[in-house]
Amino acid sequence: MVPEHDILVVGGGLSGPLTALALAAGGFRSVVIDAAPAAPRTAPDFDGRAYALSLSSVRMLEALGLWDAIADDAQPILGITASDGRPGEGASPLFLHFDAAEIEDGPMGHIVEDRVLRGALDAALAAEPRIAHRPGIAVTAQDTGGPVARVTLADGSEMTGRVLIGADGRRSGTAARAGIRRTEWGYGQTALVAAISHERPHEGVAHQFFMPAGPLAILPLTGNRSSIVWSERSADAERILALPEAAFLDHLRPRFGDRLGQIALAGRRFAYPLGLSLAADLAAPRLALVGDAAHGVHPIAGQGLNLGIRDVAALAEVIADAARRGEDIGAGDVLARYQSWRRFDTMALAVATDGFNRLFSNDNPLLRGIRDLGLGAVNALPPLRRAFIREAAGLTGDLPRLLRGLPL
Repeated sequence: MVPEHDILVVGGGLSGPLTALALAAGGFRSVVIDAAPAAPRTAPDFDGRAYALSLSSVRMLEALGLWDAIADDAQPILGITASDGRPGEGASPLFLHFDAAEIEDGPMGHIVEDRVLRGALDAALAAEPRIAHRPGIAVTAQDTGGPVARVTLADGSEMTGRVLIGADGRRSGTAARAGIRRTEWGYGQTALVAAISHERPHEGVAHQFFMPAGPLAILPLTGNRSSIVWSERSADAERILALPEAAFLDHLRPRFGDRLGQIALAGRRFAYPLGLSLAADLAAPRLALVGDAAHGVHPIAGQGLNLGIRDVAALAEVIADAARRGEDIGAGDVLARYQSWRRFDTMALAVATDGFNRLFSNDNPLLRGIRDLGLGAVNALPPLRRAFIREAAGLTGDLPRLLRGLPL
């Protein structure tokens, strides 16, 4: 049987379209099937939500020809500061500071608003003749047991491809229909997300303030604006989210501090529960999972999207190399190479973010002393500090070609 498409991608968030675009660069024909309607993807309600793209992720976007549409609205990350403390009491005198000037590769990455990144992906999808886009329709059934992968859509129609890729989030229907189990637990925390305007310039420095209830990340946006990811105990977060704007800011100020002067909301507020979600398998015959469908981690390190981008780069390279060798790109042994490549990195980051959150999201005096000493020790050792900077920039490990800025 000759399938309609090379690749069936289920999920139209960020990882799904990026997967199709990466594979299109290798000459593969894809369809992106998205249960969400097309219109809300470009709605202004997305203002305020942003992502920290590591340097390697930016290099991939450059290699795929996507970065030019993003660059003018992207804020370079020139420094990262991490400190421990309590709301209203300020930070501990022992803190960690990373300066991009300590490595020769330029900024460690860029902060990009959700609406900018999604807009660039939408435009690229529409312009790519190798990609079909089916928004507003769900997959109701799938079959990956034969010589092709087959999905049934909500309108009763079917599509076939050589590989089925699940990019449909933590509640992945693709994984569930394939019988792939998940390890999951919640943290009892909720992330409050918003854009904040402030009087003084942020100088391109991102801040992570560790507090007993959870961390507050302050991510620099273009202009005198920052995006916050504020982790609070879920009951408190629900109450804070419901407050009027002035009362919300009154709760934020003791945590945000006054280094950037007066602050104000610059868009809507959002909230989402925090937890860990790991798929037991990332691949099976004619099936692969990427992004949150494969793993969902705590945002404490700001690496969630970068982890998914590394999935996309690795999977695209495995499929492209297999095709060049004349192999069946959906064969179990081919897709097992993807799982082998990504398994350790995924588990290592999941364990690290889980451990950091448990270590820092408490007010235990003994643990507070240990973690403050740890931050201070790393800050005092330049070789170790540079190693952490390279890790944050996504420059370590066995990088796929796209993450090195090379063509597929």
